[in-house]
Amino acid sequence: MLLQNFSSLPFECGTDEAGRGCLAGPVTAAALILPEDFINELLNDSKQLSEKNRDSLRPIIEQNALCYSVTHIEPLIIDEINILNASIHAMQECIKKLNPIPNYIIVDGNRFKPVENIPHSCIIKGDSKYLSIAAASVLAKTYRDDYMNKIHEEFPMYNWKQNKGYPTKEHREAIRKYGTTKHHRMSFRLLPEQLELDFIEEIKQSLP
Repeated sequence: MLLQNFSSLPFECGTDEAGRGCLAGPVTAAALILPEDFINELLNDSKQLSEKNRDSLRPIIEQNALCYSVTHIEPLIIDEINILNASIHAMQECIKKLNPIPNYIIVDGNRFKPVENIPHSCIIKGDSKYLSIAAASVLAKTYRDDYMNKIHEEFPMYNWKQNKGYPTKEHREAIRKYGTTKHHRMSFRLLPEQLELDFIEEIKQSLP
């Protein structure tokens, strides 16, 4: 059973992101405040839930949360500021939209930057420990999946409806065959051979 509160303060906010390791599509974050008496035995880290269970939990979370927010950060921004900063920025933007303003923030992971002087704690594997982070992970994952399903219609050859932009063999084969799109993260190594090319280039630059 997941824990309800970390700080013992009211209006504690949980936040998490989805899509950090993808080759295409946004990184998506969610933040929310749950009522103090919220309980749900099914709720867990979204990665451990089936798609069916995530989809069934989403309306329950949205109906019961005191407030929630979801933010997409597009590939152009990811390429400009890097994926870690983009993930943190997405979570920060979500938190700024919450009303009431949180008294405390709990973040999944080990890196974060303060939001408007609200105290926070980073919690490793927080999405499998605290209800609010787990709920945020479900919202982030389901909203991002919806986004990928939508852009799949424009570029069906990459099968984003299935792989959601993750670096599957099928996705990389499609990049090799069709090239990249506006939805791909150009700062990422989209193909395995890029690693070798980058290494060769580094060696060339280091030579006198």
